[in-house]
Amino acid sequence: MTPLLVLKSITFAYDAREDRVLAVVNPGQTPSWSCWLTRRLVLALLDNGSKFLTKTSTLVQRAAPEVRREVVAFEREAAVVKTAPAMSVTPSAVLKKTVAGAELVHQVTLTQQGERMLMELRGVAGGGSQAGLLRAELQRILDMLHAEVVKAHWSVAPAAPAASPQSEATAPKPARH
Repeated sequence: MTPLLVLKSITFAYDAREDRVLAVVNPGQTPSWSCWLTRRLVLALLDNGSKFLTKTSTLVQRAAPEVRREVVAFEREAAVVKTAPAMSVTPSAVLKKTVAGAELVHQVTLTQQGERMLMELRGVAGGGSQAGLLRAELQRILDMLHAEVVKAHWSVAPAAPAASPQSEATAPKPARH
């Protein structure tokens, strides 16, 4: 099996022609790796990633069930602020160079390793990438992916992670007229 490339940075770009999201790991650097994320995979990653962050958050687990949604939203906002200095725009020329060699991703794995989250992307041709991420970094990656979903009009789901089942049971239900 090919060793996985260590993810130092990542960028996403929705491609309407492909109806997929291009992910470029370590754009503009050597080595780099690019891959395509399908709609099904991205939506599953956003859903499962949000649940994973909620389940592994000690702050959310210690909060009373009726305020867990607010704690999840607070953690998300704090992650966005904390990771903002690391954000930059990848030139479109860099992205265009990677399209021809991009492979289809067939598996994304998230696991908790102490204070870090291990994210692995595996392509069908044997390529892949892995990163040991802080919670805030994983949250930022999910936010970046969510922004591409909005561009693609794939979903109207909110960017904030889902609350735990206990708080959903106590949350007010929307009124229908």
